[in-house]
Amino acid sequence: MALELTVVDAFTDTPFRGNPAAVAVVEQFPSEERMQAVAAEMALSETAFCQPRPDGDHDLRWFTPTIEVDLCGHATLATAHVLGGAARFHTRSGVLACTRSDGIIQMDFPADPPTPADVPPALEAAIAGVQAYSTARSDALVELEDAAAVRAFVPDLGMLAALGTRGVIVTAGADQLGFDCVSRFFAPNAGIPEDPGTGSAHCVLALYWGERLGRDRLRGEQASSRGATVFMERRGERVAIGGSAVTVSKVTLLV
Repeated sequence: MALELTVVDAFTDTPFRGNPAAVAVVEQFPSEERMQAVAAEMALSETAFCQPRPDGDHDLRWFTPTIEVDLCGHATLATAHVLGGAARFHTRSGVLACTRSDGIIQMDFPADPPTPADVPPALEAAIAGVQAYSTARSDALVELEDAAAVRAFVPDLGMLAALGTRGVIVTAGADQLGFDCVSRFFAPNAGIPEDPGTGSAHCVLALYWGERLGRDRLRGEQASSRGATVFMERRGERVAIGGSAVTVSKVTLLV
């Protein structure tokens, strides 16, 4: 059966930047095996499947090339963009409401506060200049000495995978005007060597840097090769994650 997908670059207003996600709006979810196979075929960090509900909301699921995940920011942003900007999604992480204003789609996500922890010996041995280490719901956070170290970081994906988390956020204070922090995100355990732009990681970064800087509203740069800009706002037990998005292609799978 043919399947139509829309490819959207998220957390950017420029084609071929940000993080691409494939979005399939379907009348009924295909089998998990087919959704996972489609995600592997698309070979993007996330493929989203969206199913309308009778009440006007939508059910939403996200797949990397290898696993289904509990929360994905850029694919949620991409799906809201495909639906016109405003939407309510029922997901593994609860109800996620999206609104659009001045070209920015803002998503209401659960906050993910990091907890300070001892630096794992393997990490300390492999990475010079680790300033702090924390763990969050699914990911680890590593603060390096400065933004230049984040930009120059060359990951040992085997060592990062051995930490046992979904992913690893590497971060430092910003070195670009208009930004508060810089980060990169690696998720070898989810089949993603480096993610270009990661909304769920910013649910952690909003809390980490918001506390450090004493601010509720922040702007983060994800310093991947494609680059991404993520807006954040602390709201108690919730975090608003925002960004732009642009449609770049339509894909039809014939089988």
